[in-house]
Amino acid sequence: MNTLHMALIVGVVLTNLASLGSSRLLACITIIGVQGVLVSLLPLLGGAHVTWTVLLFALVNCAVKGGLIPWLLRRALLVSGTRSELDPFVSYTIALLLGVAALGGASWLSTRLPFAGHHLAQYVAPMAFHTMLIGLLLVIVRRTALSQILGYLTLENGIFAFGALFAIKEPWLVQLGVLLDLLAGVFVMGIALFHISRTFDHIDTVKLSALKDQ
Repeated sequence: MNTLHMALIVGVVLTNLASLGSSRLLACITIIGVQGVLVSLLPLLGGAHVTWTVLLFALVNCAVKGGLIPWLLRRALLVSGTRSELDPFVSYTIALLLGVAALGGASWLSTRLPFAGHHLAQYVAPMAFHTMLIGLLLVIVRRTALSQILGYLTLENGIFAFGALFAIKEPWLVQLGVLLDLLAGVFVMGIALFHISRTFDHIDTVKLSALKDQ
């Protein structure tokens, strides 16, 4: 476990907490983009075991997670006209406290799983579980559709980080399939967000839910 490994893991945890504490959607998009780059570099932690295939896969992930997806979301944000999350279901202070508690829960959960032969698992697994929990939390506590999309992306980053533990042994095509599913999902959600904003002039999911009662 060297300094670079620890820096990547700590960086992902910090982006998790930053996404919970920020109300500005543009800043949240940037944070998730940075997180996407960090988790994309995790398969390279194998050191001497890294192959050209793994390197290529990491670079493609960096381009998609850190470039293409944030660009699509910024365009959707521009169309929606929404700039910040003004009234989340849970205050930002409580959300941050829940995020810290989730880190403890993720650390405990990682100790319950066997990771024989994976010396980095005791560090990467808690970060991966924490990222998944933060993604679920963002989906639950935020009101706007774009914030919930960011929660979905955070959840996927956690799943990817957990899969990076086994990237050397598992076929890279499986991980690439997950990436393509993510990209397709973001495209669909971005298109839906555009039409929702154009039709209703807002992307507040609570107001949208009230439509079914009218």
